[in-house]
Amino acid sequence: MTPRETNAGSDASQVRSTITVPPDLVVGLLGRSDENLRALETLLSADIHARGNAVTLSGEPADVALAERAISELIEIAGSGQRLTPDAVRHSVAMLTGMQDGTVDESPAEVLTLDILNRRGKTIRPKTLNQKRYVDAIDNHTIVFGIGPAGTGKTYLAMAKAVSALQTKQVSRIILTRPAVEAGERLGFLPGTLSEKIDPYLRPLYDALHDMMDPELIPKLMSAGVIEVAPLAYMRGRTISDAFIILDEAQNTTAEQMKMFLTRLGFNSKIVVTGDITQVDLPGGAPSGLNAATRILAGIDDIHFAELTSADVVRHRLVSEIVDAYARAEEPSLMNRAQRRASGNGNRPRR
Repeated sequence: MTPRETNAGSDASQVRSTITVPPDLVVGLLGRSDENLRALETLLSADIHARGNAVTLSGEPADVALAERAISELIEIAGSGQRLTPDAVRHSVAMLTGMQDGTVDESPAEVLTLDILNRRGKTIRPKTLNQKRYVDAIDNHTIVFGIGPAGTGKTYLAMAKAVSALQTKQVSRIILTRPAVEAGERLGFLPGTLSEKIDPYLRPLYDALHDMMDPELIPKLMSAGVIEVAPLAYMRGRTISDAFIILDEAQNTTAEQMKMFLTRLGFNSKIVVTGDITQVDLPGGAPSGLNAATRILAGIDDIHFAELTSADVVRHRLVSEIVDAYARAEEPSLMNRAQRRASGNGNRPRR
């Protein structure tokens, strides 16, 4: 336990607490140029002062208690060897606030120190509570849908779980697939061989693979059929057993394609479906198979829907704000569209 000294302040309603930080963790806790300390000062109501390896907190009892818990959690995370960033500080404080109002039941240290995959000294971990719940769902369910905006780690975390499952021999192969035609484009009109035509659509999956495996090993595994990266159309007519299967960009599937894909499931296989229902590129306003699946499959045992939000975006801070801004802008148009559909249905002549 980190040593503390707590005293009443000059104001009867104020308290003061001092936390002694292990000397080897001070720099990691405060961050580069004290960036983590500044983030804490912005997020917490308690006054925070750091001198040497002592952090002094003062303010209202509840504010000081929250600050104590936040710093204790951050010390534990830093002690695990993970580099703390202002984003990690923000996510930790958000989780602690959720614990106070009863919406969160896991501590920041439990979430941020969970190792998914280690490679060459780099460790892939969830960075938010919803990401951890998503990863836990992949462990505990046969089919998991990861639904959320860009930058929330849907595909990256699923890929890390797939590589981990392959390395630990839980499965014998990984299959990665995406709808190959987006925004109305047709492969036949693109130049090059079939492989050259589909490669741009599958490139993000290759990029994630290269981030998690030795690049020289990937071609060998692909040649041996241990890793397969293919457009969704290649899944038709197959039953896939003993595999970890990821369908990315699933919002661009039709309902028929989604049904076809999900029914490829064989014994000892796991499916993760990822997508962003706000970015459907199907031509002609065709309904998304991902949207349909959330409605049709709700309540089926061993199928889990993991929701990620702008709060789970782990890219630049502006990405989260951009996602929220577009969501606000699109709300009126979505409502108008629904009203027009309702009006059109109401005026449709009866037969």
